[in-house]
Amino acid sequence: MYIPDHFSIKSADVMHKIIQAHPLGVLVTMTPEGLDANHIPFELHAERGVLTAHVARANPVWQQCKDGADVLVIFRADEGYVSPNWYPSKHETHRLVPTWNYEVVHVHGRLAVQDQEKFVRGVVGRLTRTHEATEPKPWKMGDSAPEFIDGMLKAIVGIEITITRMEGKAKLSQNREDRDRLHAAEELVRQGHAELAQAMRSAK
Repeated sequence: MYIPDHFSIKSADVMHKIIQAHPLGVLVTMTPEGLDANHIPFELHAERGVLTAHVARANPVWQQCKDGADVLVIFRADEGYVSPNWYPSKHETHRLVPTWNYEVVHVHGRLAVQDQEKFVRGVVGRLTRTHEATEPKPWKMGDSAPEFIDGMLKAIVGIEITITRMEGKAKLSQNREDRDRLHAAEELVRQGHAELAQAMRSAK
């Protein structure tokens, strides 16, 4: 990924927060037919340096990728178009052009297939607890009949990615004057991009 220094995210903690806030990753793999991409919710285990997830047993990705295969997972936060008209300085210089702002993290790693019931049950249980936490009455696997859950678990396969490298990019108009960046953030709020606007306000 091309990352000019002023857009580089150098803090691992910041990258971890983006992953945790936007866990639907794009798993990019090399298959015999060429590049493939699968959209999968991941769980980050920062202390161990791994990502865990599960895929449908019918998905060929877990058979196409040998244990230890190099993979890339892309996590993207909010993004949005930025008009030059939103920059106060544009109306003085007329030397600005449209752009697109975003935050993204690329995780490079090695994939291992974990086709054990205990591993898969743990992945599903943790993902469920995390994403049901805001529900008035969180759903849990125990709400369904054991034989139903057992059957569903047999239909999926676990994967674990050992992280070898992470790179993050925050393109938030840091290369513009503060007044331009902050005014563009206000316009993005009106466009429904409150998260991106807040990131721009906090950008240095």
